[in-house]
Amino acid sequence: MSLGKKLPFDFVLDYLYPLEIEIKSMFGVSTLYVHHKIVLALRDKPQALESNGIWIATSKDHHESLRKDLPSITSIPLLGDGETGWQILSSADAYFEEQAIKICEMIKNNDPRIGKIPKIKKKKSN
Repeated sequence: MSLGKKLPFDFVLDYLYPLEIEIKSMFGVSTLYVHHKIVLALRDKPQALESNGIWIATSKDHHESLRKDLPSITSIPLLGDGETGWQILSSADAYFEEQAIKICEMIKNNDPRIGKIPKIKKKKSN
């Protein structure tokens, strides 16, 4: 990985081992991919502190069941009002590390509620 800076909450890589993780930068956050599927985004910035933490790539139809397993997750304030396809485990949460480890275990167990295959960008024709 060569993003030019330290990966926020890099301990998650230890808990995702032995999965092959691809790390990319997207909109100022570090995104983690497993098998071409985006699973997490990691954010730790001085602005919009309430949006720092581990972002979970999911869909609205999985929010309720995920909250039963991960009671601290919420919608991401930075992404606007209402529900989005992403949920956040805030880095300010008292159970941050414990629930982060649980998220990693869910990913390792191929939990179908976590992860999205990104849409392929169409090339512009000249």
